[in-house]
Amino acid sequence: MAKLDTDAAVGPTPRAHTPEAAPASAPSEPAQGLAPSRRRFLQGTGLLALSVAGGALAGGGLLASASSRASAHSRTEITFASAKFYGKQSIGQAVDMFNQSQSKILVKFLELPPPSSSTEVHQALVQQLARRSGTPDVFTQDVIWIAEFAGAGWALPLDEYVPAADRQQYFPGLIDACTYGGKLTALPWIVDGGMLFYRKDLLEAAGAKAPQTWDELTAIASEMQKSKKVDFGYLWQGKQAEVLVCDAVEAIATNGGAILASDGKSAAIGSDKAIEAVQFLYDTINKSKISPSDVLSWDEEPSRLPFTGGKAAFLRNWSYVYAIAQDPSGSSVVDKVGVAPLPHFAGGKSAACLGGYQYGVNANTKHREAAVEFVRWMSSPETQLWFALQLGLAPTRPAVFKEQKLGQEQPFMQQLETVFTGATPRPVTPKYAQVTLAIQSAVSRALVSGEVKKELDAAASRIDKIVA
Repeated sequence: MAKLDTDAAVGPTPRAHTPEAAPASAPSEPAQGLAPSRRRFLQGTGLLALSVAGGALAGGGLLASASSRASAHSRTEITFASAKFYGKQSIGQAVDMFNQSQSKILVKFLELPPPSSSTEVHQALVQQLARRSGTPDVFTQDVIWIAEFAGAGWALPLDEYVPAADRQQYFPGLIDACTYGGKLTALPWIVDGGMLFYRKDLLEAAGAKAPQTWDELTAIASEMQKSKKVDFGYLWQGKQAEVLVCDAVEAIATNGGAILASDGKSAAIGSDKAIEAVQFLYDTINKSKISPSDVLSWDEEPSRLPFTGGKAAFLRNWSYVYAIAQDPSGSSVVDKVGVAPLPHFAGGKSAACLGGYQYGVNANTKHREAAVEFVRWMSSPETQLWFALQLGLAPTRPAVFKEQKLGQEQPFMQQLETVFTGATPRPVTPKYAQVTLAIQSAVSRALVSGEVKKELDAAASRIDKIVA
């Protein structure tokens, strides 16, 4: 595994901790039960080695090294840089599968730190892309960096390689987030989004269902607090950090509002709908009191702990919470947790703040066709299913959620399709780094002071100057 030259910027890049699996050989006969077109596709991608009867994918070991199959001198060599994700297997093993699947392209994997060190990942990519040397040829990027990289001219527009019919195979919110200036500048890989975790045992006992509106959530949460079933009704993240932007985006979008106007050139955070949404967040602490004032200092984990400790009825958080809730070594609510799309205001609809990493192709790559072929393979349905099964990374194609194998091995993930259907991106702008700080500061002050309109109007003025 190669390492991206980032030492000057961010120091040494750690390697994955998962041990390498032993090589596995492809079956001598094609898997039975596959439709001819699907079999040909899997043979062409090298994923047939992981296929089982019925067309689903199973997790095989690391395939034989590409260097043993073909000489690098006879192949077009490209580099792929990605933040580190791993589970049963690793991204490097997916790259090995691609390398074994064909003899034209050899991909070298450059490993970056994990998403938990997103600042370092961002710095590493900016340093390399700004050199315009063509390295790395392909990279993965946090969804909030897409506009920045595209606006700087570092990301190759992919419209000619990904026709409209292909784009329709992804969640619409992901395609929106991957589009800048009317051009597709990234290709979807994995998705996450804010969702509502709830105590299904308590709701069932009360004869209630997962709330669809914020009013319903408030009523149920209040009643459960009054009856001493829980200490807290609704937990969320109010810390002045990026997660507060996510919570605000969701609340505002569920009321039909937005932070930026649709053209991205002016602020919309001072609108009546945005004000009403942030006022609701303030009221959960100060009026209905279904949320403790502690949420103002909480990000994801502090808000998660009381919920998995059995002390709360509802929690807004990301998909990682479910696995923790099902682990008896750290959870008091095993088999008692349900998940649903976030509630909405009357007349609005559910919205999940879009998260996840997506693929980009370096605008300065010297091997454009090879880079595009690789990134399309990595974003294909079969490869996305492999990532879901082996690394627990949610697909960006709705069709993959319907795969039988996914339902058998990752049943919780199939429940997330309705959440991601309503995924809403954070403000799409190359000035996002400045915009997010303005949002964090204004919303945080509004939640502390209660002067919601004043603070959001001031934020709108600041953001107008930033994006103008």
